Amino acid sequence: MPKAESNKFVYDGVPGTHQWYDGTQHPWEFKRVWHLEPSLTDPDTVYAGVEDAALFRSTDGGKSWHELSGLRDHETGPKWQPGAGGMCLHTIVLDPSNPERIFIAISAAGAFRTDDGGKTWRPINRGLRSEHIPDPTAEVGHCVHRIAMHPKRPNTLFMQKHWDVMRSDDAGDSWHEVSGNLPSDFGFPIDIHAHEPDTIYVVPIKSDSEHFPPDGKLRVYRSRTGGNKWEELTKGLPQSDCYVNVLRDAMAVDSLDPCGVYFGTTGGQVYASADAGDNWAHIVRDLPAVLSVEVQTLP
Repeated sequence: MPKAESNKFVYDGVPGTHQWYDGTQHPWEFKRVWHLEPSLTDPDTVYAGVEDAALFRSTDGGKSWHELSGLRDHETGPKWQPGAGGMCLHTIVLDPSNPERIFIAISAAGAFRTDDGGKTWRPINRGLRSEHIPDPTAEVGHCVHRIAMHPKRPNTLFMQKHWDVMRSDDAGDSWHEVSGNLPSDFGFPIDIHAHEPDTIYVVPIKSDSEHFPPDGKLRVYRSRTGGNKWEELTKGLPQSDCYVNVLRDAMAVDSLDPCGVYFGTTGGQVYASADAGDNWAHIVRDLPAVLSVEVQTLP
């Protein structure tokens, strides 16, 4: 396994292969970083999710990185297969109540959890169903797009999957669908109100082959009940001829009261709501496709 010493990313050399698009076996590769997640307690510690499906940690502010190789070394690793965007580890969720617990999501292997700081991992995909894989209820192979957690309720997780919006109330041990009355349950981002653990946000798009809002109307959907019952949020958003997508890392919330919600589009617009989604305005436009949105509240 190659070592990316120029970037000071060091693989631990997990042997073997994973499944390729055509079902054949393919060697693990190091390609690009998909997500950075800072520690909740240590300013010098940060995690990086990369392609192919690896998790790295730095304890010196990003000067050097070492792989938590127990993840790729999981016995199901040879069954992992890339999604349309590659074999990306795109979501890292840290449990504020337990520093040893980390949740990650991989497209298209599914969700995993460690309870020992990254030494060992277990798939947490029970209850997920994916019709496009040979075994729709398999232990691994599900295309999870994003996971969100409210820090005051760390055992409750919300998931936007390739199809379906899902909820777990037992730290991922089991999932149930909460798509409810959404016009489409395909999408990429999912986020949670800063002060209301049962208020969640998604941005539905038409399908896995048509990445734009249903009917060309850009709508954020909000549930104040933890799923199942959804309301469309449209004030200030384009409601005709809008054919953009909102990617998995392109939504964020702030910690103000009322809570601010932000998202960016593949059309280069960034929209903001200062009142938890009731009203929206674009705060920047004419950018390249927006891949990630992060919010910082100044003191």
